[in-house]
Amino acid sequence: MNYARLVSGGGRLLRWMCMAAERPEKNESLYRRLSALEKTGASVWETLNQHILEGKAIRKRELQICIEQLRRYRKFQHALEIMEWMEMRKINFALEDYAVHLDLVSKTKGVVAAENFFSFTPPCAKNKYTYGALLNCYCKELMIDKAVGLFDKMEELGYITVLAFSNLMGMYMRLGQPEKVPELVLALKRRNIPMSAFAYHVWMNSCASLNDLDGVERVYEEMKREDGDKICWQTYSNLAAIFVKAKNFEKAEMMLKMLEEEAKPRQREAYFCLLSLYAGTGNLGEVHRVWNSLKSVPPVTNISYLTMLSTLRRLNDMEGITKCFKEWESGCVSYDLRLVRVCIGAYLSQNMVDEAALVFEDAIRRSKGPFFMIREMFMMFFLEKRQLDGAVSHLEAALSEVKVNEWRPSPEIVGAFLKYYAEETDVDGVEELYKILKGNNFDDSWIKTCITASESSTKIHLH
Repeated sequence: MNYARLVSGGGRLLRWMCMAAERPEKNESLYRRLSALEKTGASVWETLNQHILEGKAIRKRELQICIEQLRRYRKFQHALEIMEWMEMRKINFALEDYAVHLDLVSKTKGVVAAENFFSFTPPCAKNKYTYGALLNCYCKELMIDKAVGLFDKMEELGYITVLAFSNLMGMYMRLGQPEKVPELVLALKRRNIPMSAFAYHVWMNSCASLNDLDGVERVYEEMKREDGDKICWQTYSNLAAIFVKAKNFEKAEMMLKMLEEEAKPRQREAYFCLLSLYAGTGNLGEVHRVWNSLKSVPPVTNISYLTMLSTLRRLNDMEGITKCFKEWESGCVSYDLRLVRVCIGAYLSQNMVDEAALVFEDAIRRSKGPFFMIREMFMMFFLEKRQLDGAVSHLEAALSEVKVNEWRPSPEIVGAFLKYYAEETDVDGVEELYKILKGNNFDDSWIKTCITASESSTKIHLH
């Protein structure tokens, strides 16, 4: 569970941050332009100003929805620039908006910048939302003293919410201190603050981390008894994941059936969880059944195919991978190299190098790349198989294909080459790699640094 994504503050803030639905048609055009900035090279400010110059009005709600969509796809810098544009245009900020702004500052510029932003917010904006967003920053960065200190300050001010407690719970879970979570649950209950579904889920996970499966079931029973309306498909997904990890597949599949009953047909994330968790139980039949259910509600997106391919790879269902990949490839609107990488990785893991090569050749015809991540997979495969020529061929191809600074061989790749040279040949591996890298315009200092790091990481000391 990704605790870091939780922003403490309150229900209104969460609603602000979840307005991805009901987008007006006008916003579709604006969002498409903003989401394509990485390809067009335009800036947020240029795009928004141009939109206005074209006679198209921009409403605050449209901008909020664009911000949320960009945040969803982790385009935090662009989302922040929209908020800065709103500020420059003197678009009134609601009190919750400052919290979202602070959260974006922390994600793009770090905690110190978020602290500075908080310091200079108007007094009226120093509320439970901004305090909660700052608390989230501290918890995400595992800054225990600052998190606890701010939590105490929030309590003095009357700003404590269940989300603030949940942030602390998530922090302690990531710190490997699950025993702290039940203490926080008791403290929350003493204050008569209603539990949230998320708090229940973290509490269950803390019990699981302490190997207390009976405790997990007690929490679930309490949730059903006290807050049954808060039970959702994520609850069953959480429970199923706990039982899968404990290898209690019977109970896991029971929870997965309840998850499926709870999920709505268009809730793709629920079906992605079903696929992944059924893979965890090793039930290939259920994986294919769920996949057919997912496909019955179009559109079937690239992400859906990517999830299914990754699931089939976990189960080593090579026949299923081939069928699924060909089905996607024959009807895809946009050619996504992530799916190609999963398919090739699966083939190489089973020594099906000819099949992998055919997929790659087709990808080169259908896509402009970049292909260096795929070539890295081939490099590692050929080095493991002691086929140096194949590995060098892909290394040289990758170096010739990429733009300046777009890709450099990682220490792991360089280390694998050095390991091969050391174990299989009498050739000076450092000298051979130096020739290849120097021939592709890498400077001496970078080559030396990279090779030194690789030698260190693989404990190879060549002279």
